Amino acid sequence: MSEWSVAEPTKLTFDAPVSELHVRIVNGTVNVVGTDEDSARLQVSDLEGPPLVVTQKDGTLTVAYDDLPWKGFLKWLDRKGWRRSAVVSLAVPARTRVEVGVVGAGAVVSGIQGPAAVKGVAGDTTLVALSGPVRAETVSGNLEAQAVTGDLRFASVSGDLTVVEGSGSSVRADSVSGSMIVDLDPDGPTDVRLTSVSGEIAIRLPDPADAEVEANTASGAVSNAFDDLRVHGQWGAHKITGRLGAGSGKLRATTVSGSIALLRRPPGEDEPGPADAPPRAGSTADASPHGRDGGPRGGSGDHSPTGRSEGSPASPADGTTDKKVL
Repeated sequence: MSEWSVAEPTKLTFDAPVSELHVRIVNGTVNVVGTDEDSARLQVSDLEGPPLVVTQKDGTLTVAYDDLPWKGFLKWLDRKGWRRSAVVSLAVPARTRVEVGVVGAGAVVSGIQGPAAVKGVAGDTTLVALSGPVRAETVSGNLEAQAVTGDLRFASVSGDLTVVEGSGSSVRADSVSGSMIVDLDPDGPTDVRLTSVSGEIAIRLPDPADAEVEANTASGAVSNAFDDLRVHGQWGAHKITGRLGAGSGKLRATTVSGSIALLRRPPGEDEPGPADAPPRAGSTADASPHGRDGGPRGGSGDHSPTGRSEGSPASPADGTTDKKVL
């Protein structure tokens, strides 16, 4: 195992194979982008507070704080520990399995083909062009998923969910008070299940659509743009049911006090236009996958391609830790 203590802005390149990436930071920004290169690159462009610990072992690259474990991450409430910040950008092979944990930080993950997991206490997350399965959990952070083709799972207490051009085979989301705006453009049958207690739910389907639909609200309003669907109830509880097309897919939406709207995407529309695109939740919509610092750059010469500073010894052959302070 090799280990680096990063106490100031720096760049590292790792030529050893990377199959998993783990990132956990407090405040600041995390940018992760998948590439067609075999190597991984790290750039820390801003750092306040304690140093970040970077380790590489058995194909797993970790960038994190020692006192911030992945297990129990959403319950981390060390307020003194919040007095830190980091801006971290990583480029990794596209098939890397990615785990990102943020406390009060924004996160952007793009171009990843492997499984991706995101946990956030606060701070918004943007996912762009992910083709592997995605799991996201937040306390109050919002999630925006753009052109995600893998299965999407989302759970939050008060965070909002926005899906733009979702084409995965499955979307499942649970929230207590967060709203959900889901724009679907599937390549085949899609299983969509959305549940909220008081949040509003808006779903835009292609026309023609292909799904069995059941949408319920105990006390909220309903809106339906499809003639083939029926709206039941005039006072209190409302339900929208029916079949669109052959009914190959499934759409289930339930909220207790929030409203439900089923919208129709015009035929032949490739992407939402300014007039009819659903509003985006969160402030990370304009974030670039490379972040404001431009992301990690190759060939900078700051450190050697082995992931160590020039002049640093290589990792011992017996597997012990080779620790460096940057």
